[in-house]
Amino acid sequence: MSDSTTSISRGVAAITEVFRSRRQNNQHVFIPYIMAGDPDLGTTEKIVRSLSGIGVDLIELGMPFSDPLADGPVIQRAGERALRQGLSMKKLLRSIETMRLSIDTPIIIMTYYNLFYHFGLKEFAREAARVGVDGVIVPDLPPEEADEFRDALDEYNLALVYLIAPTSSEERIRKIGHVARGFVYYVSRTGVTGEQKDLSADLAENLKKIRSIISLPVVVGFGVSNPEQAKMIAQYADGVVIGSAIVRLIEETDQLPERMVAIFLRPFVDGLHDNEHVN
Repeated sequence: MSDSTTSISRGVAAITEVFRSRRQNNQHVFIPYIMAGDPDLGTTEKIVRSLSGIGVDLIELGMPFSDPLADGPVIQRAGERALRQGLSMKKLLRSIETMRLSIDTPIIIMTYYNLFYHFGLKEFAREAARVGVDGVIVPDLPPEEADEFRDALDEYNLALVYLIAPTSSEERIRKIGHVARGFVYYVSRTGVTGEQKDLSADLAENLKKIRSIISLPVVVGFGVSNPEQAKMIAQYADGVVIGSAIVRLIEETDQLPERMVAIFLRPFVDGLHDNEHVN
C-alpha cells in the first residue's frame, strides 16, 4: 500500500485511502498492534520496518501507561517492560519521525487519555502530525467528552478511532459515529485484550448493526489469534487487528523478533489481501 500512502497524504486521508483501495479490490485491511519500546525502541523501529515490508496496511503502536484498564496480561507485561526502558510520548514521537525516513504505512498510536492530556492536546496533535502519526485510539475517552481532543486532531487531519463493544447501545454507537474519524474498532468480546480460540457467536449480527448506523469502515480486534479467524471475520468487517499474539511472540523471542513477527504475520497478510471474501 505504500504507493497510495505517501508522505504527501497523511492522517485521515491516508487511512481513508487504505480502506478505499482494499475495498475496491475486494480485499481487507490488516492492522498489527505492537507495544512501542518492547523490548526497546530500536527493536520497535526494526519491527515496524519489517511490518511495512510484508505489506500490512496500518500499524498500531501502543504507548505504555501505568494503569492500562483495557489491556490483558500479555500487553500489560509488554507495557511494563517498555516503561522500565524509560519510554515517554516524546521519545515515541521522535522514534516515529525516524521510522518515517523509511516507511509510508499509516501509524496509529493507542494509549490512554491521561498521556495525551499531560502532553497537551493541541501540542500533541501538532507534533504528531509533524512527525507522521496518522491517528490515535483512546480507549478511555467517552464520546461525550471528546470535543476538545477531536477538534485538536481535526485541525491537523488526524484520525480519532473509537472502540465499540458488544454491549454498546445504538445510541452510543451513533454518538461514536459523530466523533470518530478514519474507522471504528469493534471489540469482538467484552473484557481485556488477549487471544481466544472461539469468536463470539453474535459477531456477524453485531457488525451488521454497527454498519447500519456508522458509515466509517469497521475493523475487528481483541482475541484474533490465527489466519483462519481473521478470514472468517473478513466476511463481515473491513479489516482485522491482531495484537496479543504478536506481543507474546516478541516476549518469547530472543533473537531477530522483526524476522519472527514477519514470518508469523505473512499468512494473515496473504489471507486478507486475497479477494476470496467479499462483504
